[in-house]
Amino acid sequence: MSVQGKRILLIIGGGIAAYKCLELIRLVRKCGGAVTPVLTRAAEQFVTPLSVAALAEEKAHTALFDLTAEAEMGHIQLSRVADLVVVAPATADLMAKMAHGHADDLASTLLMATDTPVLIAPAMNVRMWEHAATRRNLATLAADGVGVVGPNEGDMACGEYGFGRMAEPAEILAAIEARLAPAGPLAGRRVLVTSGPTHEPIDPVRYIANRSSGAQGTAIAEALAALGAEVVFVTGPASAPMPVGVQVVPVESARDMLAAVETALPVEAAVFAAAVADWRVEGAGASKIKKDGSGKCLELRLTENPDILRTISGLPAGARPSLVVGFAAETDDVIANATAKRLRKGCDWIVANDVSPGTGIMGGAENAVTLISGEGAEEWPRASKAEVARRLAARIAAHLAEEGVA
Repeated sequence: MSVQGKRILLIIGGGIAAYKCLELIRLVRKCGGAVTPVLTRAAEQFVTPLSVAALAEEKAHTALFDLTAEAEMGHIQLSRVADLVVVAPATADLMAKMAHGHADDLASTLLMATDTPVLIAPAMNVRMWEHAATRRNLATLAADGVGVVGPNEGDMACGEYGFGRMAEPAEILAAIEARLAPAGPLAGRRVLVTSGPTHEPIDPVRYIANRSSGAQGTAIAEALAALGAEVVFVTGPASAPMPVGVQVVPVESARDMLAAVETALPVEAAVFAAAVADWRVEGAGASKIKKDGSGKCLELRLTENPDILRTISGLPAGARPSLVVGFAAETDDVIANATAKRLRKGCDWIVANDVSPGTGIMGGAENAVTLISGEGAEEWPRASKAEVARRLAARIAAHLAEEGVA
């Protein structure tokens, strides 16, 4: 495995998810890797240096001004002898320190002093994860080349539900292996993928959506990451599992998705696999709409959502991704409609598929697509969504290499 003979500097932040780091240490050691643990002062409230040191079979570092440690291995050297620095859990506070260059304790000083690749596993309350400050800090860290795994969606210790749960130890291990793997053809490339449906509110209870599972978008994100790309994954409320080893940005509506996409720029390539709702309700109700018993039809006035694909395709040179890939889910005249869409939207490629009833494509495990570019239409055989994703990722890598995109 990729961690065999590798040294991981594990910085454990102060959150309830810190207990998962004990299992992460065990997994890394089982795969032949070494772990040098560092605990923040807050982390010591959740796991003890003794338990961490026992599993790592190495001293757990906690204090910046430890004279013995400074004599044997100064904090500068400690930050550079590792093959990878992993921050788990990466709390909102730790992410803020990293983004703004603070160095007021051992953990933050190590992160400032290192020239080693860094991977973070965020964990915090859903409102903290969605806060504008956290989104800005995450964008800054991503632009600095920091890798991200998770967070996942689920129940939280605080009793709320949503994105903010730290990725599971096995997921973090997979992300570590991906970061330590030999450089792939997309190493150093930053790529955006959108996925899933969008939910457009009718009132606080109801919304307009579609049947997209997000499975194809997840597969594409994972395939691009496997080739070494740094992937920003902007997803609506999908039922498919989130991809591992990528930066996940959850959104709800089309307008939310456009804002997240614009925040993620610049990127070398962008794949718009999301099934974005074309319309939203104009003036969604602030309260639940009630039946009045009259039998009258409810009338909803719809207005167009922003066209994310056309917006990004139309950006000026320097701001526009070198390669913009759209998706066209059609039910009839697939090739003709998708070809017209490519020209109308101004994107470079369109991945077209037939989602008419009976194909089993929408929400299914397989896909049958045609890649449409300026050179014509190329039909691909029906295959698993993972195989379609691998093929598309390979084509993206080849295109960027041919174009000489830096």
